[in-house]
Amino acid sequence: MQKSSNTWKATVQSYLDKRLAWVLMLGCSSGFPWVLIGSNMSGWLKDAGFTNTDIGYFSSIFVAYSVNFLWSPLVDRLHIPLVSRWLGQRRSWIFVCQCIILLCTLAIASFSNPTTHFMMTYVVALVIAFVSATQDIAIDAFRIDSFNKAEESKLPQASAMAVIGWWTGYSLPGYLAFTNADQYGWNTVYFGMAAVMVVLIIFTLMTKEPVTHRDRLQQKAEARHHQYIQSPALLWISVTVVEPFIDFFKRNGIRVALTILLFVFLFKIGEAFLGKMSISFYREVGFSNEQIGYYSKLLGWWATMLFTLLGSMVTVRFGIVKGLLIGGIAMSASNLMFAWIAQTGPNEHLFLATVLVDNFTTAFSTVAFVSFLTLMTGQAFSATQYALLASLGNAGRTVLSSFSGALADYLNNWPLFFVLTAVMVVPSLIMLYSLRHYFNGMLEKAKASRKQDCI
Repeated sequence: MQKSSNTWKATVQSYLDKRLAWVLMLGCSSGFPWVLIGSNMSGWLKDAGFTNTDIGYFSSIFVAYSVNFLWSPLVDRLHIPLVSRWLGQRRSWIFVCQCIILLCTLAIASFSNPTTHFMMTYVVALVIAFVSATQDIAIDAFRIDSFNKAEESKLPQASAMAVIGWWTGYSLPGYLAFTNADQYGWNTVYFGMAAVMVVLIIFTLMTKEPVTHRDRLQQKAEARHHQYIQSPALLWISVTVVEPFIDFFKRNGIRVALTILLFVFLFKIGEAFLGKMSISFYREVGFSNEQIGYYSKLLGWWATMLFTLLGSMVTVRFGIVKGLLIGGIAMSASNLMFAWIAQTGPNEHLFLATVLVDNFTTAFSTVAFVSFLTLMTGQAFSATQYALLASLGNAGRTVLSSFSGALADYLNNWPLFFVLTAVMVVPSLIMLYSLRHYFNGMLEKAKASRKQDCI
């Protein structure tokens, strides 16, 4: 018993790694722009008298986050003059993006008013969206580069810190904004948001650029491509755009690579179908807006913070692959609690239990999933490959889940709908289970390689 206790104690102590604090800080920077162009802007537009349709169209700016893989190779290969020498490849991109977001925030605070300058507000928000999506590429790459694949236990911890940081950067400034908007006005609120952005920039300057062999690996790729391409421009484009795909399929093999891609696409679909319809379900079953806000939003946020941390600890103890299998099964099973509510009606105690269980399984599976995506990236092109995998996962959740409303209306049966969302995760879990030995072998090779480097 004592041995187990010591092991768990060591797991908790391992979170004191300062690299995790850097990931947490940068996670705050990743979540913060969603306040600027998401909840804050929606509140301002609503106060200004815009319709829900107008607000919905305004949210089209978030498409930038779904297509950021298109320019992710630039973050891997393009060195920003002067700044890159000062801060390094990853931090230079993060720093420059943050400075642009700061200027745009000041522009909104000083010159923008949706009522009189709607298009200007939209354009500035669109710039923030694209720059923020670019910042996300660099922040994800920073996290991946900070931890060697052989440090398997660190990957779930870093993923948890990134998730907790994102929600902190999104929720706390949003809370401050909405509690002061009526008294001081939205323009003043955005000046306050600019001050928050300055703090986040200071956080970035406090972090340390991760040390990798990325440049050496990219030079090797250039040497291989140079055998077939003589033009310097075409050579750069080939290594930047084509090599990340070649590297991914070469490391994993075509069959395994395609299975991985299909798994990433399908894993979160059941959760997305449920999430899209949850508010409509709560209202139809008889819960009030106040109950939804208290249980689903306020308690749900705190539960997400806590369970993300606990989920990472469990994944550290069991390993990424086992953690992902356990998280996927738990995520699927938790959907059945919504079917239970559909049968019993608006029971607050059951609602609370469902929210807690759903947030636990979602946090657990998210930490394991992000860790898995990290495991699948190569060191030479981590920004590009992670952005591609993350975008593929987002596509599965956004494209297919857009039919969730049509499915709910067609079935006209909430219990059956939630049972189907539980079943949706099964194909991806079968794929993951079939490749478990491959992933375990990959981790063993990474550990052996790390030992060899130390020698």
